[in-house]
Amino acid sequence: MKKLLVITLAVLSLTSCKTAQKALMSEDKAAEQKAVKEIVDGHYSNAKDFKTLLIKASGHYKKGSTSFNANAEIRVKKDEIILVSVRVLGITVAKAIITPTRVSYYAKTTNEYFDGNYAALSKWLGNDLDYTKVQNILLGNALYDLNKGNYIGSLEDGMHKLQSADRSAISKLFFFEGSKFLLKKETFKTSGNIPQSLDIQYASYKEYPKAVLPAVINIEGEQQERINVDIEYNTVTFDENLTFPYEVPEGMEQIFID
Repeated sequence: MKKLLVITLAVLSLTSCKTAQKALMSEDKAAEQKAVKEIVDGHYSNAKDFKTLLIKASGHYKKGSTSFNANAEIRVKKDEIILVSVRVLGITVAKAIITPTRVSYYAKTTNEYFDGNYAALSKWLGNDLDYTKVQNILLGNALYDLNKGNYIGSLEDGMHKLQSADRSAISKLFFFEGSKFLLKKETFKTSGNIPQSLDIQYASYKEYPKAVLPAVINIEGEQQERINVDIEYNTVTFDENLTFPYEVPEGMEQIFID
């Protein structure tokens, strides 16, 4: 089910935001090594004080010889629900609904839909995916909770680097800039019969009264084939009364994953 990995990465990577009315945040190189706790606390001190987000984004998708541009509208009720609508040339071609217990999407381009839990998607992404991790990608938070587990800190390429010291099937690396400990890059790799990797980079950030959010995100995933998604962002609106309409169109074929 390679199509599932393709669409999942596209959904994850299109959950980002920008506004033209705000300047990019200034970022500093890390000049001296800091304690791991200081880096972690600094990262989580960046504001995320909102109830809902309405995000409009645009991006470019590439897999092998296939590439296309798309726009996405992302509606978020913090810690409860995410609705992603992907449009090409103004036409909705895919939708996804994400809650703490459910993941569902449909794609008109393949006339298929998936409706289930996170177990199958976690298998294909090579990570234990859950709602919080999806939301973390959107917000620019580290994918994993850095307050759990053991990490070794160092300096690399002008950034604070945290590397997991725990024995795990997943190799985890996190890189932060020097002033506000904003996440710049995180990399996850698994070994085995089919090696998998997921690389998420945050090129820049913007600061709003209610949140510090990513301005540009680049995602690269690889499992036999490489997938790249580059995002540019348009607008972000906070705390509107949002609805989350989602219904799979009739006639679509359901995808099941063993």
